[in-house]
Amino acid sequence: MSGSLLLQSLILGVLLGGLYALLAAGLTLYFGIMRVVMIAHSAFLILAAYLAWWFNRETGLDPLISLVVTVPLFFVTGVVMQRLLVSRLKPLTLTMMSVLLTFAVALIIEGALGFFFSGTQRRIPLPYASASLDFFGAQVPVVKLIAFGLAAVALAGLFVLLKYTRFGQALRATIQHPEAARLVGINTDRVAGYGFGLGLATAAIGGTALSLDATIYPSLHWHWIGPLMAIIVVGGLGSIPGAAIAALVLGVAQSLLQLPLGPTWAQTIFYVALFATLMFRPQGFFGGRLAQRF
Repeated sequence: MSGSLLLQSLILGVLLGGLYALLAAGLTLYFGIMRVVMIAHSAFLILAAYLAWWFNRETGLDPLISLVVTVPLFFVTGVVMQRLLVSRLKPLTLTMMSVLLTFAVALIIEGALGFFFSGTQRRIPLPYASASLDFFGAQVPVVKLIAFGLAAVALAGLFVLLKYTRFGQALRATIQHPEAARLVGINTDRVAGYGFGLGLATAAIGGTALSLDATIYPSLHWHWIGPLMAIIVVGGLGSIPGAAIAALVLGVAQSLLQLPLGPTWAQTIFYVALFATLMFRPQGFFGGRLAQRF
């Protein structure tokens, strides 16, 4: 293994981990706020990717511009979904029933994509798709850099929103202790709706970033839900910083394992990490105090 190949794998792993962190952020918000396991999150990612592809096909403009429409659209969809569907579930069976509910939503989205766009694989023909930068002998694709930059900006914005705004303080209070948050006057139902919308807004950004360098098809979301669930479990359920750290670690590990094992077997690192977490540290390796401080 040459040094340049190892360096390239490390760089690509970091870029991939950044994208994973963005994709998993929404899942962490859903579970942290309402203990909802949002199986449909990855389906919304693919829906956003299709909307970016359709926008590029119809207008000829860069798919990133579609975020002006898809981010507020997904936010409103998340608020409506939480208030009309998720909030009606009984608290005692919320987590279990949310799996069934969001599984059905995922199937509806997949069926709708297949109906309107067929099952044909799609890819956005970007003018910079084959461009790359040379970094000490390592070839780094420009599209991966753009996707990582978009993920970094979105995660930084999410961190600032949650850390330094009144809404963010209310949201973090709701995540940490819903009953205490209600006692100090926080409308936890309204915060939960906006938090759910925020989670889907991250799906709009993540799906658009994914569309820059991926071939998409309606059932692609099943490929993503497993790794994303593994990331939030390893990072600590409800911990956004923990999910980000886990995403970077697992992204680098996957990229390095692709060299000896190939892309198919390399992805098993997510499930190995998931089983190890459930066996030795069920609360997550990067949660706990980190989640409480956040």
